[in-house]
Amino acid sequence: MTGVFDKNRSPFLPPESELEEHFILTGGPGGQHVNRTESGVQLRFDAMNSQRLSDPVRKRLIDLAGKRADAHGVITIEAKSHRSQFRNREDARQRLAELIEKAHRKPKKRIPTRPSRTAKKKRIEAKRKHARIKARRKPPKLDE
Repeated sequence: MTGVFDKNRSPFLPPESELEEHFILTGGPGGQHVNRTESGVQLRFDAMNSQRLSDPVRKRLIDLAGKRADAHGVITIEAKSHRSQFRNREDARQRLAELIEKAHRKPKKRIPTRPSRTAKKKRIEAKRKHARIKARRKPPKLDE
């Protein structure tokens, strides 16, 4: 059935040999039939042992996956929003490809900046103004 997915295959999707699929029962609409068919898909990808990923991309991918990645670097994506197994398989593969594509983009290095003298002055003046407003709310002192 691999030929079906080859038409619009993402260049970021790993080869079939690195993907592992399990079909699971899903809830939702479908009547009694939903309790008998395994239309949900659990797609597993071992990012830690993939030959197609470089080390920095692998690290970013596991970080981006968050709770979907286990301690061994295996990413598990569940797709069960569609009624058909085929559409859930496509959805899971698309989500994995998007995650890998996002991991391939190098994050921009943050260049720390400092506030200008005018910005500092404005901030201090705003704090003083706010303090004066709050001070006026207090009852007057009796000794004066």
